[in-house]
Amino acid sequence: MPPKRNIDLQKVVQTAVVLADEHGFENVTLASVAEQLGIRIPSLYNHVSGLPGLRYQMTLWGVRQLTEQLRRAAVGKSSDEAIFSLAHAYRACAHAHPGLYMATLRAPQPDEPELVAEAEQIIEVLLAVLQPYGFNSDDKLHMIRAFRSVLHGFVGLEIAGGFGLSLDCDESFRQLVALFIQGLHVRHTST
Repeated sequence: MPPKRNIDLQKVVQTAVVLADEHGFENVTLASVAEQLGIRIPSLYNHVSGLPGLRYQMTLWGVRQLTEQLRRAAVGKSSDEAIFSLAHAYRACAHAHPGLYMATLRAPQPDEPELVAEAEQIIEVLLAVLQPYGFNSDDKLHMIRAFRSVLHGFVGLEIAGGFGLSLDCDESFRQLVALFIQGLHVRHTST
């Protein structure tokens, strides 16, 4: 009898995450994960409900990583400093897991309570950071959408190789975030 492998959901997801970062989220298959773990595909069904279940667990893992990074980035900071810190944490998280990045972008569905809870935690962090700017509830949510769009636009292009000039991308990112922050101040004084 072959030795029993110590495989659990965490090990399955971690293996899938590594594969996603190397080959892309859509290229992760049950076969590729099973091969990496040295098991047969049916054994994966002890941990995930097929490929959709694996992808859900991968997405959940990615969103949890983002939540944790954003939470850490916001601790002890406020206002402009917090916005800069969150922006850098978002970018770093996307670069650390480029294969999972796109999977973390979609809004969770009501039948995905774990993803909904993580998304709510991210929103809470962002709402707290925006508090000093004095926006009303709806405007805070509009600003969160704008911030996310700004970050995704830059990071998405960067990960896809969209910046071919020899100009410093870090400086471009810093200037982009500074422009967003300037816009927050302008918007705040005009309301």
